Amino acid sequence: MEKGKKKFKLVDAILGTVCLTLVCESVMPTAAIGNTQYFWWLFLLIAFCVPYGMITAELGTTYPSEGGMYDWVKRAFGPKWAGRVAWNYWVNFPLWIASLAVAVTDIVAGMFDIELNIVTLLLLQLIYVWIVTFLSTKRIGESKYVVNLGTALKIILLLGIGLLGIYTVIKTGESANPITSFKDLMPDLSLNIDTGLPFISIILFNFMGFEVVGTWAEDMDDPKKDIPKALIFGGLLMAIFYVLPATGFNIALSPEVVGNMDPENVVEVLTALFTAVGLSAASIKFIVIVAGFMFIYTFIANIASWSFGVNEVAKYAAEDGSMPKMFAPVNEEGVPYKAAIINGVVASIIVIIGIIANAINPDIGATFSLFFCLSWITLLVGYIPMFLAFLKLRKTEPNKERPYKVPGNEIVIKLMAWVPFVILIAGVVFTIFGDFSAEYIQDNMPLIVGVILSFICEEVLVARIKEK
Repeated sequence: MEKGKKKFKLVDAILGTVCLTLVCESVMPTAAIGNTQYFWWLFLLIAFCVPYGMITAELGTTYPSEGGMYDWVKRAFGPKWAGRVAWNYWVNFPLWIASLAVAVTDIVAGMFDIELNIVTLLLLQLIYVWIVTFLSTKRIGESKYVVNLGTALKIILLLGIGLLGIYTVIKTGESANPITSFKDLMPDLSLNIDTGLPFISIILFNFMGFEVVGTWAEDMDDPKKDIPKALIFGGLLMAIFYVLPATGFNIALSPEVVGNMDPENVVEVLTALFTAVGLSAASIKFIVIVAGFMFIYTFIANIASWSFGVNEVAKYAAEDGSMPKMFAPVNEEGVPYKAAIINGVVASIIVIIGIIANAINPDIGATFSLFFCLSWITLLVGYIPMFLAFLKLRKTEPNKERPYKVPGNEIVIKLMAWVPFVILIAGVVFTIFGDFSAEYIQDNMPLIVGVILSFICEEVLVARIKEK
């Protein structure tokens, strides 16, 4: 470790893992699934999260690299597939930044019950974009206090919401979604956009981010031991902190109230929760404003915790010839600052286009929902090759020393790779096409067009990559 570089201890890595995977803005759409969410959480925790965490722990400790997932896929399938991973892994990030910038203005408008004009919207969104861009030029060891505070605020918010919902039920003796039989917990396997299979991708998105922990190795004392521990303990905490607030929402409020995934609805939902408790209007207003600012801070911490991993992959791919060279330069701290600046520029362009598009035609729907969906689709697509790369590397490099090795015989190992692979593909397809009806596809056309444009850009990028 270089002299003067701050150490990233195990507790920091655990908190960082929670901050990476715990995304406050996705709790409400998860809760909107209703009582069947408990089945999906348990199923996906076992079928996806556990194997995903174990596989990334093995790959990250066996092939420690700044390129992370990009490097693993390249070793298995060559530079073109690695280039596809790099593109999807990168492009989701400025889209996510833009979606959270929109979320900030939605929450501010809801907190103060005002309608923001175009100039104020643009100013607030660009301020958010460039605050997180600045933090992205710092090493995780330098910004760990931002991340740790963000994690603490997330825990306070989400535990508070969960306990508040439970208290409301105890006080009133009624649940908005009572469980009267085992049947109420069974999943809806239809393509119903409100309660069915399209919701898989929301929970999958909540699990993403474990591989970023591997890029923190240079800042850690003993990464071979600490990375698997951080993934295990961080993953367990993450599941608890998702399920508890989702339970609070679910038992205190009907799915119709919680169902709108736009963050502006956070204020409405919090107000409804505190009203059910019996607080005065003035107290509710004060608490909602404080909670709103806490939510906004967690959006800053989200990007700070993800940025180093995303930018390292982009830089590494640029040096390798899979991404444009402008992503490659690093600053004195070794951080790919040009990649961070590019993210800020692209996110700024996206929010500007979104504001102009909505001003011209509000029906276009260039909102948080659109940008967030585009972000999580591209992110999920980027992970798909990783699970097959794990199997390929086990086969082609059987004698490679593996400090951490996923346990199990050949059948178990194949299941642990193929099941998450299939689940990811299903999540992507159901998110894009929903119920496959003409009406749904027409309503979802901005998202479909966005996915197609991303795919075209990806293939143009890959076409220039030479096999080595």
